[in-house]
Amino acid sequence: MAVTKAKKIEQVEKMGADFKKVKSAIVGSFAKLTVAQDFELRKSVRSVGGRYRVVKNTLAARAAKGTAIEESLKKLKGVTSVATTEGDPVALAKALTKIAKDVPSFQFKSGVVEGRVIGIAEIEQLANLPSKEELISKLMFLLNAPAQRIASALNGLPRNLAVTVNEAIKANKFGS
Repeated sequence: MAVTKAKKIEQVEKMGADFKKVKSAIVGSFAKLTVAQDFELRKSVRSVGGRYRVVKNTLAARAAKGTAIEESLKKLKGVTSVATTEGDPVALAKALTKIAKDVPSFQFKSGVVEGRVIGIAEIEQLANLPSKEELISKLMFLLNAPAQRIASALNGLPRNLAVTVNEAIKANKFGS
């Protein structure tokens, strides 16, 4: 059944509204995915706060006009899917890279991070970065470490004094 022109216009408008909200996207090819593999792919993208959709190349290019992901959706060929996120692009890249390793038929075409087009190698580098939560925990550890050292040094003074006094009493240095 052919899609009517009005339906295509409606799809482009809806897709365009979604694309205006996103800051990061990864464009891929999904040829020969089984239903189970596609289900796992969609589930992993949703779990990191992303959205995955199969798109028609010309409709996606029209919908992306004037958005941050416009450049990555130009001149597409073959079967195409787009995974988008308004949140953490590293988490999306990690999820898709894991799927790409498990399912060789899923391949990357390009991506966009914060409005900048990236290639396949950069997507893999992005996936190897620590997540936002990991970076925050490392930063908090680094900020907390000096305070912990000061606290343990201050706690050590009374303990050392008590040990010294105790040894002096045992050695009968105070004379009775």
